[in-house]
Amino acid sequence: MSMLDDLPGWGAIPTPVGEFRLRPVRLPADLDLLAGWMNDPEIAAFWELAGPPDVTERHLRAQLDGDGRSVPCLGLLDGAPMSYWEVYRADLDPLARHYPARPHDTGVHLLLGPAESRGRGLGAVLLAALAERILWRRPCCERVVAEPDVRNRRSVRAFERAGFRSDAELDLPDKRAALMIRARLPLPA
Repeated sequence: MSMLDDLPGWGAIPTPVGEFRLRPVRLPADLDLLAGWMNDPEIAAFWELAGPPDVTERHLRAQLDGDGRSVPCLGLLDGAPMSYWEVYRADLDPLARHYPARPHDTGVHLLLGPAESRGRGLGAVLLAALAERILWRRPCCERVVAEPDVRNRRSVRAFERAGFRSDAELDLPDKRAALMIRARLPLPA
């Protein structure tokens, strides 16, 4: 059961770079791909899941076997897996103890897997598309939030280009994070 209003059924999102879709992670089928990405030094520096596949599997199983507040997904662009996403209820996450959470705040974590997917602006395009989809599909959600490591300037810039604003820096147990918020735009008067 998911607390995220049927995220798997949200469907494809047309973007300027192709058709984007989130598909929930399937184990064991997706494990080798995701473990390979987690061992890329650029990703490992911030995700800290490098090592044998069972390290990644434990991280995924905690969500897949959990209460539905976090959904691990593969991001498919024109059908090809190219990113990993976690869409989660930030207001029910330990993160909520570190910022003024609002009911139904929805958080996102992401990584662009293949090196050729990075540095091309794809992250910002996909983040903007997913934030809009979250706000459309989850009317009770007023904000999409993220907390990238402040040292990960590429990630922080991608969130900014996707319409998120930097709200604060948070001292979390495992990192100093930039709290990024994309609020629902008010309806025109």
